[in-house]
Amino acid sequence: MEPARPGCQCLRALLLCLLGWGWPGARGSYLRSPSRCTPIPSSMALCYDIGYSQMRLPNLLGHESTAEAIQQAASWLPLLARECHSDARIFLCSLFAPICLDRFIYPCHSLCEAVRSSCAPVMACYGYPWPEILNCNQFPADHALCISAIADKATSSRRMLRASCRDCELEEASSAKEILESLCASDFAVKIRISRKNLTSTLSNFGLDSKPEVLKHGPLLKAEIYPQLQQWLDLDATCVHNIMRGTQEGAYVVSGEVQSNRLLLVHKAYAWHKKNRNLQAAVRRWKHHPCREQEGLEA
Repeated sequence: MEPARPGCQCLRALLLCLLGWGWPGARGSYLRSPSRCTPIPSSMALCYDIGYSQMRLPNLLGHESTAEAIQQAASWLPLLARECHSDARIFLCSLFAPICLDRFIYPCHSLCEAVRSSCAPVMACYGYPWPEILNCNQFPADHALCISAIADKATSSRRMLRASCRDCELEEASSAKEILESLCASDFAVKIRISRKNLTSTLSNFGLDSKPEVLKHGPLLKAEIYPQLQQWLDLDATCVHNIMRGTQEGAYVVSGEVQSNRLLLVHKAYAWHKKNRNLQAAVRRWKHHPCREQEGLEA
């Protein structure tokens, strides 16, 4: 496993915390103090401005004070940032900051299952299972009064595999030779232009602005490259976010592995711009560059 990044350390802290918590029971089997309504503070980033302004305490995780709820909710932000499911925030907030009505409204079993299906693989990347305190069997079926999934089912199914265990980053190559060696070691390599298609949706939506320039297609047919790249953009939000670094569009040379299910896994990404002379030199030389292993090498 790669050295832990700051975000990864936060995620590990979250998971360790989860595994140590007790669960008061999804049906509210006990509350340690009288239930009361309180404003959701702006410092509770997870749930502030979620669509209602009052939360009930103690919440469904047994947190009795606003300060405790804020502290524990903040631990979930690194996981939420990975965009593993568009309904992850509403699911978590239904537990941390339940809406203040005359009774507790629980998340539906189906909502929990949908979020778990997409977000549990992120936890698994760090060696932790979906925590028992979020056992979906504790939540009511959809025909009961509960919070159901909001995301469109077709969209959710396409987003199911968004999480990647490897957080790719933009590379800063010291030489054209280094880039050429990286391309030789990859299954595929392409020059692409990416743009972000939406600015307001919970989940980012990226697209290819033009036909990719295929440097190497490996085990894929050239005709498969475009749809597989678009699928990668749909599935691996973390990697795409890291590559684009907050920009709305840009050109990149990306390379990586073609998995057994023919999905692409990007290992290297370089920003294509005039100042990156090493990258431009490597791409010019690539067509005639002799890799050590000639098998599967495309012209």
